[in-house]
Amino acid sequence: MAIALASGKSGFDGNFSPIMYSKQAQIALRKASVISAITNNSYFGDIANQGDVVRIQKEPDVTVNSLERKTAISVQDLDDQDFQLTIDQANYFAFKMDDIEEQFSHIDFVSLAADRAAYKMADAIDVDVLNYMTGTNPSTGQYATTVSGTAQHPTSSAINGEFLKVNQLDMSDMTNITTSASSGTTGDSIPIAPRLPGATAKATTTASPLQVIARMARQLDTGNVDSRGRYLVVDPIFVEMLKDEDSRLFNSDFGGNGQLMNGLVADNIHGMKLYVSNNLPTDGTGPGTSGTTAQDDNFGIILAGQEEAVATAEQINKVENYRDPDSFADIVRGMHLYGRKILRPEALVTARYNAA
Repeated sequence: MAIALASGKSGFDGNFSPIMYSKQAQIALRKASVISAITNNSYFGDIANQGDVVRIQKEPDVTVNSLERKTAISVQDLDDQDFQLTIDQANYFAFKMDDIEEQFSHIDFVSLAADRAAYKMADAIDVDVLNYMTGTNPSTGQYATTVSGTAQHPTSSAINGEFLKVNQLDMSDMTNITTSASSGTTGDSIPIAPRLPGATAKATTTASPLQVIARMARQLDTGNVDSRGRYLVVDPIFVEMLKDEDSRLFNSDFGGNGQLMNGLVADNIHGMKLYVSNNLPTDGTGPGTSGTTAQDDNFGIILAGQEEAVATAEQINKVENYRDPDSFADIVRGMHLYGRKILRPEALVTARYNAA
């Protein structure tokens, strides 16, 4: 994307196209975002303004009946329902490039800044949507109890906000932790430590990373969640413990891909693609808070799910450049609109943990 200086006028001589940049930035944004890899982002529609609604057709629930000879069959009326994904989130960037600085710069500084803006927007979306997908209030680190739109579950007592309570795992869900040294209660984090090679028995004060992953996979299985498109998003501390437990998991011969792309570090662990992200929510001092006891206010949250669980729709709505009326400089600014909606709460599982 060449941006040449037009002497005495604008830093843009017509080679800079806001429309072209918008498309390029959109591509860069998706390459840098974990969210684009783990959510269903095929529902775009026409997004023009904040407050726009993308309607998503809900998959009908079809009843299967037993067939008896010489008996009339019952015909089911299908409910024509849809979800509403509201474009209610907006971010922007704006930067200024001085004519003199650009004239003497040996690099295409505006292009670098514009590319960085796309990356930072992707990062901001990841933070917001991962908080949303884990059901976490970003200001407190605790589970949110408010609902964004209609909760997709009929029994209010079984949900916490938009999430199934049974899929929000904590220390009480790990049955191997039985000693008083880890006397946590419901809501406390799972103390995790790698299970060393050669260990013949499960620890009674901690769970291993693979135990927690297996438990999360079990929740997805119990919810009859499609095995295709499953994923697990963890933080670097969890990845480190997972490597300590079995480094072969990250070898290409055992499902690891040997590279970081959208945070992908392994192709198959308990049927899930493994992504690493620094944007998962934490509470207090985070998952690095060591100790064999469970934590009620210092922990990290990891997320397992299936790609149809959450829909996202986003668009870099407007990118424009103009002369700064108060100086000899050009201003580039852009606005990004997006929305997110949980469609299948049974296909999202979280776990609170701390490094023991």
